[in-house]
Amino acid sequence: MSDAFIQGIVVFVLAAFVGFEVIAKVPRTLHTPLMSGANAISGITIVGAIIVAAVGTGWVAAVLGFFAVTLAMINVVGGFLVTDRMLEMFKKIPGRR
Repeated sequence: MSDAFIQGIVVFVLAAFVGFEVIAKVPRTLHTPLMSGANAISGITIVGAIIVAAVGTGWVAAVLGFFAVTLAMINVVGGFLVTDRMLEMFKKIPGRR
């Protein structure tokens, strides 16, 4: 195994651990703004996946690019659906104060 591959694995594991710890400590009232931010980041991911798919050569790059764009789009749409559902909880019900 090359040093670059091992460094990539270490960075991935550390990022996953730090991300889990940060998200686990977020209070419930901040989840909606964080979802909106996550959707914006996923939008950037879509643009990056499209660029990488366009620049890559060969069928492997095209297939991986297609899967990257597809998964990023699922993430964005799901994030917006969850955000919309959470915002529905804050609407006033007619007849109530």
